[in-house]
Amino acid sequence: MGDLVYFLNGRKAEKIEAVTFADLRMQESDIEEILRSSIDMICDDEESMLIVGQQVKNEKNGRSDLTAIDNNGNIVLIEIKRDRKDIEGRKEAFEFQAIRYAASYATLESTEDLVKKVYAPYIEKYRSEFELGVLTSYELLIRKLNEFLRVNKAGKSFNKKQKIVLVASDFDEQTLSAVSWLNSNHVDMSCYKLTPFKVNDEIYLQTEKVLPVTNYEDYYVNLMDKSLATIVKRNKGGTRRTLPKIDSMLDWGVVKEGDVIAVKDRDNEGILLANGNIMVNDKEKSMQSWLKEIYGWSSVQTYVFAIHKESGKSLSQIREEYMTQQAMEASDDF
Repeated sequence: MGDLVYFLNGRKAEKIEAVTFADLRMQESDIEEILRSSIDMICDDEESMLIVGQQVKNEKNGRSDLTAIDNNGNIVLIEIKRDRKDIEGRKEAFEFQAIRYAASYATLESTEDLVKKVYAPYIEKYRSEFELGVLTSYELLIRKLNEFLRVNKAGKSFNKKQKIVLVASDFDEQTLSAVSWLNSNHVDMSCYKLTPFKVNDEIYLQTEKVLPVTNYEDYYVNLMDKSLATIVKRNKGGTRRTLPKIDSMLDWGVVKEGDVIAVKDRDNEGILLANGNIMVNDKEKSMQSWLKEIYGWSSVQTYVFAIHKESGKSLSQIREEYMTQQAMEASDDF
């Protein structure tokens, strides 16, 4: 594999080459559990997500890997393959397998439907991760799901659309070509590369959003041109993942070390640190992990739900205002 990362050993940068999940003797189920526990690995900071199902059967006994709902009320199907060899070895194309599963979810008409058919079996499998209290599992889940939709103002858009996320350590050209075409024809499908690296006895995972990109034509397979790998490397696209992060906002001076960061619609507060993390009750946490603990979701729109207490604005608003101002000043210069 050609992907390379570097780590600092003292003042020397040492090159590490990617390994494969097969080298690590990891199965698809291992990758599935990693993503179930850490779905924010493949979420934008502008996205909230709640995992609601795992290995859910449809009427034809097909099993979807992970099922989630996002902050727009879309049901999200997350399908996983270990590597390119697994994708190419399937009788049915990776992307079309996912489409069949998504089609079965399109029939769900209400949150009650989703809880009964998908979410309830999930909580039964992972009861230790939920605090039921005096509530039945159904009561807890319907409350949790409805709160997620209400806070994200997505109640009216519940399951109006379905999204598909494909995850693998590498993709073949045919899959990338098909996904590009589907995206250009308004099917919401993403491809994420999840690449393992081994340093001594530690395993590190690098995530990269391969699709969608700005210009899908770059990914269509040209049967007369075998240079797709070069094109893939060159075109990363402009997605929301490229928005500046909290470190940039600190550099700009729009927020500063010691500012109080509050949580939207909650009483929780923390102190912003110079590295962009939050200090809460003498413990340093990343903003994402702090918000996930508070809301109990799998992933949280970090910059929407983190509120700068002094200004009363979300970090997203502050960032947008600054970037708009800079763009206006730049245009005035011309």
